[in-house]
Amino acid sequence: MNEIDIPDLWQSLTGQWVWAKAYLAQPWTFYQIAIIAACFLAGRVIGGRVEPRLENWARSIKGAPGVLRVIVAVMRRTNWIIFLLLLALARTVALEMTWPSRTYLLTLALALGFAWLATSVSSRVIHNRTIARLIALAVFIYAALGIVDLRDETALFLDRAALQVGDLRISALFVLRTVVITAVFLWFANLLGNFFDSRIQSIDDLSPSFRVLAGKVAKITLIGVAILIALSSTGIDLTALTVFSGAVGVGLGFGLQKVVSNFISGVIILVDRSIKPGDTIALGDTFGWIRELRARFVSVITRDGREFLIPNEDFITQQVVNWSFSDKLVRLDVDFGVSYDSDPHQVTKLAIEAATSVDRVLSTRPPVCWMTAFGASSLDFKLRFWITDPQAGLTNVRGQVLIALWDVFKENGVKIPFPHREILMRTPVEVVSRDAPEAD
Repeated sequence: MNEIDIPDLWQSLTGQWVWAKAYLAQPWTFYQIAIIAACFLAGRVIGGRVEPRLENWARSIKGAPGVLRVIVAVMRRTNWIIFLLLLALARTVALEMTWPSRTYLLTLALALGFAWLATSVSSRVIHNRTIARLIALAVFIYAALGIVDLRDETALFLDRAALQVGDLRISALFVLRTVVITAVFLWFANLLGNFFDSRIQSIDDLSPSFRVLAGKVAKITLIGVAILIALSSTGIDLTALTVFSGAVGVGLGFGLQKVVSNFISGVIILVDRSIKPGDTIALGDTFGWIRELRARFVSVITRDGREFLIPNEDFITQQVVNWSFSDKLVRLDVDFGVSYDSDPHQVTKLAIEAATSVDRVLSTRPPVCWMTAFGASSLDFKLRFWITDPQAGLTNVRGQVLIALWDVFKENGVKIPFPHREILMRTPVEVVSRDAPEAD
């Protein structure tokens, strides 16, 4: 750790403390503090009454949600705006009545207040509130150090707090600057990547799988370029990271095998277009339709509203049933039986008529019904029909067809048998009724 010039730092702090004590001893200092406190309290009181009305008015505005978000953020800081307006008015009056040196605290509070108001409002464009607050605090500290003329001293202090690692000198200022520059470049790359992704998704001539792949490639490429530019702009020699990156790559290869496997599987899925958003698939016990393809997993929504995040590797290594791979035509079978008293020709016609009456059953591909066997207690039939919307469910359409069969059979006197059982007793059994009189 490099040594910091402690005597110079102590002397500077001592000198500033002496000046502060002398300034605080002046009557006008307390007058300024009282004026600032009075303006702040007045802003709180007035803002508490005005802010709800202004916010309700702002929310009634129809337009871009981003602009409305900033307007609401400004309205929620009505107390600060009133405080700064009152403080600016008080400073103007004080300048007319006394020397400018006697309004130093008023000027300082006014500048810091405007800096905080501007940073807190502008940071509201970031949806994550925690990140927005951190960015607002960091920008305010930077602006405040410039206002009080301590930016150079702070930078010098951070630069002196350094750690020497071989030929590389790592200071607190270097780390802070690297983090800030990298964050800015990554934010800009993510913003640009989202823009390109939205533009690619709007091109109808491209397949859904290729749109997803192109959007992900654009984002990853921009993020990689942003990291390289950020590290290069901070003065880091990228060639010195070759050996280190090789060692890290080997470690990641062993430790993140599943992650890399899922990522490569995701790329293969997007390239060969075996599945795409909107497809109806069945994988193991999971049946549903694909909502989104991600770099690591595929989002599948089932009929009961549950969303399964299935790793991409499972779609490569396991058997997947894609109900809408080449087209969305799906054939369904319904098995049923009727009594031997029924006419099989009439049953076939009635079954086709019942299936055709269901809305989801295609009329362009008419249903068919075949007799399949002479069962133990019934004539067995198989009814086949086609649908084009498997994502709407299979069990429900089968149930609708079965209800239609029941209605048409009941209307035409066709009976659906139930199994009968005969019990043979090896020894005679006497059956006595409870109501029968007892024998003498």
